[in-house]
Amino acid sequence: MKKIIFILFISIVTLLNGMSKRADINTTDDWEYNSTQIFEETLNSPPMVGSVRSRAMAPKAFAPAPKKIGMAVGGAKDTNNFKANIENGYLPKIDSITYEGQFYNHYFDTGLGSKECKELFCPSYSTAKRLNPFSKAQEYFLSVGLNSGIDIKDFKRKKLNLVVVLDISGSMGASFNSYYYDKTGKKVEIEEKTQKTKMQIATESIVAMLSHLKDDDRVGIVLFDNKAYRAKPLRMVLLSNKKAIRDHILALKEQGGTNWSAGYQEGLKLFDEVKLTKDYENRIVFLTDAMPNSGELRKDRLFGLAKEASKKGIHTTFIGVGVDFNNDLVEYVSKTRGANYFSVHSSKEFKKLLDKEFDYMVTPLVYDLTLKLDSKKYKIDAVYGSPDAKLATGEIMKVNTLFPSSNENGETKGGIILLKLKKVADGNSDIKLKLSYTDINGKPFSNSQDVTFKPKNQYYDNSGIRKAILISDFVTIMKNWIIDARAGCNDRVKWVMEDYVTLMKRCMIFPPKRPIYPTIKTWERKSCKLKVSEGYIKLFQTFKRYFVKEMSELKDDSLKLELNILNTLLKQKPQEFDKKKSSDDWQFIQK
Repeated sequence: MKKIIFILFISIVTLLNGMSKRADINTTDDWEYNSTQIFEETLNSPPMVGSVRSRAMAPKAFAPAPKKIGMAVGGAKDTNNFKANIENGYLPKIDSITYEGQFYNHYFDTGLGSKECKELFCPSYSTAKRLNPFSKAQEYFLSVGLNSGIDIKDFKRKKLNLVVVLDISGSMGASFNSYYYDKTGKKVEIEEKTQKTKMQIATESIVAMLSHLKDDDRVGIVLFDNKAYRAKPLRMVLLSNKKAIRDHILALKEQGGTNWSAGYQEGLKLFDEVKLTKDYENRIVFLTDAMPNSGELRKDRLFGLAKEASKKGIHTTFIGVGVDFNNDLVEYVSKTRGANYFSVHSSKEFKKLLDKEFDYMVTPLVYDLTLKLDSKKYKIDAVYGSPDAKLATGEIMKVNTLFPSSNENGETKGGIILLKLKKVADGNSDIKLKLSYTDINGKPFSNSQDVTFKPKNQYYDNSGIRKAILISDFVTIMKNWIIDARAGCNDRVKWVMEDYVTLMKRCMIFPPKRPIYPTIKTWERKSCKLKVSEGYIKLFQTFKRYFVKEMSELKDDSLKLELNILNTLLKQKPQEFDKKKSSDDWQFIQK
């Protein structure tokens, strides 16, 4: 008996050795970039890919498991850069906080109720009336809930042709929480809160991302400074030596200048090496800490190239690293088909996000979503959470892309778009809504529905629309504060004193409607120290009281995210008005 066991043991060992040798033969260290420096830090291997679900709030006890996935708009998927700037003592940039990005920090009741969704996409509509907390004017809101009939257990992403394009320029060696250069070339020094560089955070994030790839996915890597380098060809994961590639990535060091377009163009070249089929999702993940400007919108430059690539079925995920990443063009990214944007706050937090949502972030499901409003009584006044809305006619709302999203206890992460309507005639009547979209294969769909406002002065159809209104209030106030604060930081803007009442009226204006808005991107690249004027201190105190009251009514602890930011701003020493410099940050006169 012992002899039989011994023979069996020898046979198993021999088999395992053979499998190991066979694996070594079939995998290749296909790294081509010449880097000899070794980065010694190691990472724990992330868990296997699965349909993991997350929630900002703890789920209710004994709640039934979710059955369907949700949906959320493309574009900005977080507001980490906004939060990181405040935490590190800087005024954020205007586009570091977006409505869709802030919505994606939360889960919403989409208003679907007991209705069953059996289609790829099922919109649901909710209405609300309220008195504005500052102006006391009556306001009308309509929300679009983003639902899907796809069962979570049935959701499966396509195979991936994934090309990672990484910025290795000299600025990547700077600390994550400092501006590398001001507009004048002056380096800004602040108290260090982390020892990690942007390069370390970026490479660790890439390693975490690549761990979610499957054997039949393909991955390629491009690096760029002032030139572009093919670091790894686009090959099947099964055929690559994963450990060797991982070590090469972690060993990367920063050098040289920055040429975003060269990096992106080199990334596109890798797709020429494979046959693009409908079985694969083709995606470039572009990581940079830099500050691309409006020149990159040209057809032959970074964002122009991304838009052209999307027409060929090659989509882009932009990942901003560091507090000084330029968010000015996030709106443009949001308007590019199949594109989305994330900002890395820390490699640890980004790894958590990937563990839960990697399959979602690389899988667009709905394109060219258009909502047309037909009513003689109401017009669209503002849209929150739809960066590509066309408000010129007051009738059309557009979204380029919807991605799958987590669903917990019947609520969807970021699963809502909010419309503020303007009443243009007396009386009340049905609002006819016609929605159209295409799936990823270009097949068109449409549906129509009527909604009516209730004859009450104040009401909310559900907690989802009420929460969306509150969060949109927060974003609107933050954006108006940033406009005024950064204008005060810009010596080309002239200022005079205004009273608190005027400030209260202005803080709730939809930011794109402010006359100063089109000029912001010409002067906000410069870093500015975090300052809050006395007027905004008073305004934040007033809004905080309203916010806490609404948070209590909603019984939603996830709103502590916004409350904590308000508390941080309220702790700032009020900025004193200097008559000589005339630069108090809330005193702009509208023409």
